[in-house]
Amino acid sequence: MSIIEIIVLALIQGLTEFLPISSSAHLILPSQVLGWHDQGLAFDVAVHVGTLGAVVLYFRKEVVDILGAWFKSFGSQGATDDSRLGWWIIVATIPALLIGYLFKDFVESYSRNAWVIATSTIVFGLLLWYADVKAKQVKNIYQINFFSALLLGFSQVLAMVFPGTSRSGITITVGLMLGLNKQSAARFSFLMSIPVIAAAGSYYVYQLATAGEAIDWHAILLGAGLSFVSAYACIFFFLKVIERMGMMPFVIYRLLLGVGLFAFLML
Repeated sequence: MSIIEIIVLALIQGLTEFLPISSSAHLILPSQVLGWHDQGLAFDVAVHVGTLGAVVLYFRKEVVDILGAWFKSFGSQGATDDSRLGWWIIVATIPALLIGYLFKDFVESYSRNAWVIATSTIVFGLLLWYADVKAKQVKNIYQINFFSALLLGFSQVLAMVFPGTSRSGITITVGLMLGLNKQSAARFSFLMSIPVIAAAGSYYVYQLATAGEAIDWHAILLGAGLSFVSAYACIFFFLKVIERMGMMPFVIYRLLLGVGLFAFLML
């Protein structure tokens, strides 16, 4: 991989992993438009490590509080808001892990379908707009229950089955429709991403270990560093602006991107 490819792909991964605009739709652009080859397993590991590090660092206090409360809930302390939140993150993670494991070959072969990506980018962008405009948005993150956690978990599956959906986009959409305010919907979406990204990264590590692929450490370190910095900045600014701007800028961007993909595919 050239330096330009490393920089572009790492920034795309870092910026689009957490914004509701679909990483699949953006990652397909370099290959379709510029003819770049697949970046390989080692680079996939690097950018997953970078984005995972960013979200864990940003939410380090919440992660420590949730883990501590969750372990203590097995003792005399009993259940607390944070321990229940830990359980709901586990519940929300299970569907994605099961579907990802059982249907990984289907998901991997289907994920490069540009027509599906363009369609999903538009359709789920419109759903995000509807949720932003119509949902009540009155609940906080601690008002999530088993049912809503399960729905949020299955919404992650949609992002796996229909590339272009955006994992963060669909989970925020469903969170808003369940009555969560924007901050709570986004925060739970990001907290949910931690075990999912960790699982995906672990899977890529296993594949890399068994494939015997040559490792370009320069590309790995640069890719991990850039994806970490861009993902952290993305989380920081997204949580700062969503109360003021709402989701409309991301909806408009998705619609333009989807139309642009269709236009390119029909050339």
